[in-house]
Amino acid sequence: MSDLIKAVLLGIVEGITEFLPISSTGHLILFNQFIAFDEAFTKMFDVVIQLGAILSVVVLFRKRLFPSGTGISGFTKGEAFDLWKKTIVGVLPALIVGALLHRKIEAALFNPIGVSVALAVGGVALIVLEGIRIPERVHSVSSLSYKTALFIGLVQCLAMIPGTSRSAATIVGARLLGCTRVVAVEFSFFLAVPTMIAASAFSLYKGGLALTGAQLAVLSVGFLVSFVVAWIVVAAFIKYVSKKDFKPFGYYRIVLAAVVLIYFYFIR
Repeated sequence: MSDLIKAVLLGIVEGITEFLPISSTGHLILFNQFIAFDEAFTKMFDVVIQLGAILSVVVLFRKRLFPSGTGISGFTKGEAFDLWKKTIVGVLPALIVGALLHRKIEAALFNPIGVSVALAVGGVALIVLEGIRIPERVHSVSSLSYKTALFIGLVQCLAMIPGTSRSAATIVGARLLGCTRVVAVEFSFFLAVPTMIAASAFSLYKGGLALTGAQLAVLSVGFLVSFVVAWIVVAAFIKYVSKKDFKPFGYYRIVLAAVVLIYFYFIR
């Protein structure tokens, strides 16, 4: 299989899984068993295609993040600035805890059992969440308080456990704090932007710029595919959660947890 085809397939996987509460990590560790590059390049590739997915959110929500006026988005520059401040408040816990504990947590739990447990627990949490009657007090991102944004950010720290899913952690946290499904999903998208841009920039800096033309082509293809697929998935996910719940994603996570365990302990 050529490296460009690998880039397309992994870009599709990343684009689909980054923003859905199903764990991109769980999927990538499975797909990397069959589709992978050398270890050093794989780490850079995974981060770059995440950046492609993240930028799809920036483009899709550009009128809310960077409004030129009220326009069709209904967002003023003041509201957009307020949203960015809330996003930064929500990101701070993950940046601090990540700097202190991320490597230790990953070293201890990045294994089939750890990922499978996180997938299953997250799946159960999504299912149980839908069985609880939660008073919905926050009906728009604009009405989200800084305190709530901070608490969502604290819950997001759970995503450092491989297989948890950043999206699932923030959605569960936001819902428990009284956000509607749409607000929970949208704020999860916004929180991802500064987090992944910083991670991508750091990874590229560490990896250096001494890439071959072929490697640059592979990165470009993976980035573009991830961007396009994530754009489609994000737009569809927003429409989905405005009418339906998260239970199907919970069941899917539990099945995926079983698949990961079966593959690594009975098939591989």
